[in-house]
Amino acid sequence: MIKIEVLNALKQSKIVAVVRGKTKEMGIKISESCIRGKVKAIEVTYTNKFASEIIKELSEKYSEDKDVVIGAGTVLDSETARMAIMSGAKYIVSPSFNKETAKLCNRYNIPYIPGVMTITEIVTAYESGVDFVKIFPGNVFGQGHINSIKGPLPHVNMMVTGGVNLDNIDLWANTAVDLVGIGGELNKLGVLGKFDEIEEKCNQYVDKFNKARGI
Repeated sequence: MIKIEVLNALKQSKIVAVVRGKTKEMGIKISESCIRGKVKAIEVTYTNKFASEIIKELSEKYSEDKDVVIGAGTVLDSETARMAIMSGAKYIVSPSFNKETAKLCNRYNIPYIPGVMTITEIVTAYESGVDFVKIFPGNVFGQGHINSIKGPLPHVNMMVTGGVNLDNIDLWANTAVDLVGIGGELNKLGVLGKFDEIEEKCNQYVDKFNKARGI
């Protein structure tokens, strides 16, 4: 996938599953359950020490499915970003902005989505060449914050992660946000081995989000 295709696939998916887990097997099973549940943008986080292996295996398995986009999350530095990209990650997500990571992602034509909190951080990130920012943690700001940002910065593409759940995803869908990240309850179900429930939950997320947007 080229960069514009990845960005379009992310926007099309609308929901990103933030996959953690403690083992390679768990990370893969949670991811596969999310994909079966129509959440096809997967962010495998580097809180799992097997993240690179998970990204590689998922990228190879779904290489022919253009709707499935495998990325890396909790990427704190450019070294980890490069490792993720070499493993097949199509986008990189960080909890905060890192200039060297931005430069590396630009070098490889990979979308970089850094976590930001303020207008200044958003502008700084965009000046470095990013195409998306992550408003994090979303539950600190609330839905009104998204529309407030769009006032002075209408061109900014935004993802919200942190505190998004089935009870409020419709509220987030009714903002100007482009992507929402989910994960807490999905990862908890993964620890319990309830992979069918993960699939069911993801279907509910997609249906509720689309209904809120009139899709």
